[in-house]
Amino acid sequence: MNPFRLPHIILAVFCMALGFAASAQTYRWTDPVTDQTMYSDSAPPGNAKNVVRISVAGTAIGDTSDLPFATRNAVEKYPVVLYTSASCESCALARNLLNQRKVPFTEKSLQNEADKAELAKLVGDAFVPSVTVGRQKVRGFDAAAYDSTLDLAGYPKAGTPTAQ
Repeated sequence: MNPFRLPHIILAVFCMALGFAASAQTYRWTDPVTDQTMYSDSAPPGNAKNVVRISVAGTAIGDTSDLPFATRNAVEKYPVVLYTSASCESCALARNLLNQRKVPFTEKSLQNEADKAELAKLVGDAFVPSVTVGRQKVRGFDAAAYDSTLDLAGYPKAGTPTAQ
C-alpha cells in the first residue's frame, strides 16, 4: 500500500463517521393544530411546540443549563425514556409523575411494529407504559418503582424546588 494514501483513507473514514453521526438526529415536537407528539428526522415547522432534538441513543439533547447540577448530572448519566401509546391511561399517570418530579425525559409513542419490537427487546414485550432510566427498566406503571428508580439515579423528588 502506498504510504501517502493512508492519511487520505483515514480522513475519508473519519468524514464518513462524522456524516453518520450528524445525520442521526431525530426531532420530537407537539403539533400546534392536533396537539399530538410528532417525530421526524427533519427539523419541525416553526410553529411547533416543545421541540426536542434526540440523539442516536434516544437521549434528549436540549439546553440543560437552567437545571440544578444534580439533575443535569442525572440526565447525562441516566437519561429517561418513557414508552407510551395513544390510548393508554397508565401512560398519562407515568407522564404526570415524571412531570411532577420535573424529570427531563424523552417520550417514545409506539406507532408501528418497529417501535413495538424495540420496546419488546428492551423489556420483554411491548407493554406500555414502560420507562428506562439509564440501563434500568420498569415495565408498566408502578409509582413506587418509578420513584425508587429515579431516586437511585439522582433525580429530584416530587415538589423539590428546581431553582439553584
